[in-house]
Amino acid sequence: MLIPVILSGGAGTRLWPVSRETYPKPFIRMPDGLSLLQKAYQRAAALPAVEDLQLITNREYYFQSRDDIAACAVPKPPRVTTLLEPCGRNTAPAIALAALQIAAQFGPEAIMLVLPADHLIADQQAFAAAVAKAQAAAAAGAIVTFGMAPTAPETGFGYIELATGATLPGLPEGVGVHPVVRFVEKPGRELAQSYIAAGNFLWNAGMFCVRADVMLDALRTCAPELERGALACFEASGPRRDDDGNAIELDAASFAALPNISIDYAVMEKAANVAVVRADFDWSDIGSWNALSALTPADQNGNRVEGDARLIDSHNVYVRGAGRLIAGIGLKDLVLVDTPDALLVANCASAQDVKKVVEQLRLDAHASAHTHQTVHRPWGTYTVLEESRNYKIKRLWVKPGAALSLQLHQHRNEHWVVVAGTASVRNGDTDLLIRTNESTYIPAGHKHRLANPGTTELIIIEVQSGEYLGEDDIVRFDDHYGRVEDSGGRSR
Repeated sequence: MLIPVILSGGAGTRLWPVSRETYPKPFIRMPDGLSLLQKAYQRAAALPAVEDLQLITNREYYFQSRDDIAACAVPKPPRVTTLLEPCGRNTAPAIALAALQIAAQFGPEAIMLVLPADHLIADQQAFAAAVAKAQAAAAAGAIVTFGMAPTAPETGFGYIELATGATLPGLPEGVGVHPVVRFVEKPGRELAQSYIAAGNFLWNAGMFCVRADVMLDALRTCAPELERGALACFEASGPRRDDDGNAIELDAASFAALPNISIDYAVMEKAANVAVVRADFDWSDIGSWNALSALTPADQNGNRVEGDARLIDSHNVYVRGAGRLIAGIGLKDLVLVDTPDALLVANCASAQDVKKVVEQLRLDAHASAHTHQTVHRPWGTYTVLEESRNYKIKRLWVKPGAALSLQLHQHRNEHWVVVAGTASVRNGDTDLLIRTNESTYIPAGHKHRLANPGTTELIIIEVQSGEYLGEDDIVRFDDHYGRVEDSGGRSR
């Protein structure tokens, strides 16, 4: 039994301003309109005989992830179990808990295929062939990683040295896997060139295939503190209270106490039964705007454009727009990424340094490090259209059948105008149906709730007024999405 495990998280700071803390890298849309998470899900679901799949993500991304997966068209959708992390703790804790869940649900000899959500692989047939080799080796007791033949002395990737002409004990003949001699983390350029010349080094693709019991044994031997902590967290965790599917809330206190360590450092560099399969498929981890721009065809001047742009006398320029026209004259070797509230302009050679901008924004407590102008919520989205000292104007989009929490605000009044659809509104002790071109007024201190009872979208223009308009001015009394215990700021 093969259970794909998709790891979906990470801020993706090198892809700012599109990737942000509340809308991270796995949700970024590719040129074909699909997100990286959707592509990972489709790739895993297309493998032979996959009936169950596991997703590991932050609890803040649960509803976005569920919506993305539900929107994917696959012939036989697998059952999805979601493990919800209360905070980030790197890959080793995530994989440890995935192994515990899979062993409990499917048996200790079930094979887990760990796949990061932020990879792109176009050749499904070659991917499936490599997985089949890895699965055969995993069934024999190996911890299998995937290696890619390096095409350049890339310093942003890890490398794997393989033992050519050798096999691990217990592996069947002709499987096409090799024992791993060592892992090397992001070498310098000269060292990377020597690895390519040696011929027995591969890029570490960050994907793994292993039996659940073998991974748990390796954790017990190589990282006993992590293994004990993960077991305690697993035993303290339980189903998400508001979920209508298969979601498990990982216990916050015990999860936060787990070591913040990658699976490479915790297990792969220490275990004796590690093997690598040489993969023949194309692969990209979309680690920078240069990598993402390569997905867009270039014109005769090397320019690549997504959106509405006009480039004159410009060469080797990547433009990603967000609705408005971008015009460039005499540009060369630049990345321009435009969003409604932030614009990135960078030299192509400095694309890896975009994360330094995010570090500075975080130090400055700048909102654009955390959220977009449009913020995703379980019920839909809101967009801040205009904001001043004592007023704020928002556009609310509410999904069919969705509802905001029953709430009140201490410091602000709200005016709601319906511009599309029909709204079901609780305003104090009164229940109302408000149709297009109608409105209502919510005084500060009034309990209220907004819902979309229809089958089409509901769009509201909300005008807030008051001396304090922060998102944390909210008291919840009832919520369909389990957020009553949250005190504010990051949900509504």
